[in-house]
Amino acid sequence: MRVPGVCGELVQGMLGQSHFLVTCPVDFYSRITVEIFAGEAGVSAPPDCPKSIAGVAAALAHLGRTDVAVKLTIGNSIPRSKGMGSSSADVAGAIAATGLALGQQLSPSLIGELALLVEPTDGVMFPGIALFDHREGSIVEEMGPPPPMEIVAIDFGGTVDTLEFNQIDHYAAWHSLESANQQALDLVRQGVHEGNPALVGQGASISAEAGQRILDKPQLPRVVAFAQAVGAVGVCVAHSGTIIGVLLDARERRGKSTFRQARAAFTDAEAVHHFRLMSGGVQVVE
Repeated sequence: MRVPGVCGELVQGMLGQSHFLVTCPVDFYSRITVEIFAGEAGVSAPPDCPKSIAGVAAALAHLGRTDVAVKLTIGNSIPRSKGMGSSSADVAGAIAATGLALGQQLSPSLIGELALLVEPTDGVMFPGIALFDHREGSIVEEMGPPPPMEIVAIDFGGTVDTLEFNQIDHYAAWHSLESANQQALDLVRQGVHEGNPALVGQGASISAEAGQRILDKPQLPRVVAFAQAVGAVGVCVAHSGTIIGVLLDARERRGKSTFRQARAAFTDAEAVHHFRLMSGGVQVVE
């Protein structure tokens, strides 16, 4: 089983009383295997993945199979605490793989519901680009397949604990940004429906700028200026993380050259990545 990470979110905000995000899945994966054995019940897993163990336990409880022994294996090189969906990919994959090991293909909605028992989660379990209430799961919208886009992602260092971040009361601040984020959402929704990278980039940029009020990224103006200079369609951010993405129309085939330019321009960056915007969803692999 493999599940993609993300480059932050295309949009994040509130709709009425509900929090939401629009997924930004990329070709950077967590790979998860679950094996079921007879014997003493429990989960055998690496010591550094308590959230994934909790995901397995949630799936077993839902399926009424808490009587089995489970071996959980995870291979994940997605950087942690950067807003790249590392733990969301692990948890969603652990839940899906547990179901598969017991002969059940769990739906994306059920995977999301069980993942939310563990922590607020990105919507990486849904195919295509999706809108998801990452706190309570009260709203889900599968927007459609991703437009042809590449992302040059820049990390200037530092980490953000997503669980701690989501415990802070940002309610008033998110509500003050509702107009901007509704505009951003409308543009991204239209861009996905039309397969139009420019509209997605416009909407994501509005949301990125608005998100400065929630979690300031001092380097964002530099990245915005770089994006404009190289003819990118916009920027995206991890609204509760550190990563900043430069959004490109993949049809122009400038991803590799932009990646090289970014490495030269941002020598103070901790890392620079080159991704392709992908469809979300858990994937069964041999």
